[in-house]
Amino acid sequence: MKIIYHPRYEEVYSSDPAAKPGRMEAILNEVSPHFEVVKPEPASLDDIRLVHSDEHIEYVKRLGLTYEIALLSAGGAIKAAELAVDGEPSFGLIRPPGHHASRDYCWGFCFFNNLAISLARLRKEKKINRAIILDIDLHFGDGTENIFQNVPEVTYFHPESHQRQTFVDSISQFLAKSAADVVAVSAGFDRHEHDWGGLLTTEDYESIGRLVKGFAERACHGSRYGVLEGGYNHTVLGKNVKALLDGMK
Repeated sequence: MKIIYHPRYEEVYSSDPAAKPGRMEAILNEVSPHFEVVKPEPASLDDIRLVHSDEHIEYVKRLGLTYEIALLSAGGAIKAAELAVDGEPSFGLIRPPGHHASRDYCWGFCFFNNLAISLARLRKEKKINRAIILDIDLHFGDGTENIFQNVPEVTYFHPESHQRQTFVDSISQFLAKSAADVVAVSAGFDRHEHDWGGLLTTEDYESIGRLVKGFAERACHGSRYGVLEGGYNHTVLGKNVKALLDGMK
């Protein structure tokens, strides 16, 4: 398992909770002693255009620093995806998040859809055909669904339940009937019992990671990766990320 990270992710590019000071450091401090850290390059404009319109790109450009960090975040997702299909499970410890970014619109602390860009790049390069996106964030990834709604080879799944075990079981049931060349996780941690969602335990994230690993090894030659989405309680966020990675590795 490799961690994709760049020191510029620590820069505070806006006033939203995803950009809050100390958020990335809290995760890095928890995971860096256990996993190799790899530095990404920014995504190219051609990469961003795989899923976003020129009008949307121009909008993000006008945000200045946010645009620079958003390109680097998308580049981190691309690096994670490339490693995954080359046989190295990986995790993009990146920000800004991305799953609320559609082709022409974004909201919810997102600017470019990192995971969608990474999968579109893999498909363009014919490294994969079919993909599964498992989005465990508290919030539905409307941007991801919108981008892939007319792409039958890409399946988006966002489990919903107010019961811990039912939530985890629904992931197991979904994966049991799925097939793909790669599984990608939109890894939000704001459903934790001490975060906004108030539901999952830290151990649940490790269980989810094991389900992802099991599916990947059974169905897609082990190809699996994740990228950071939400998660805002810095005191537990790093432990939750490490739990997911311990399950996925």
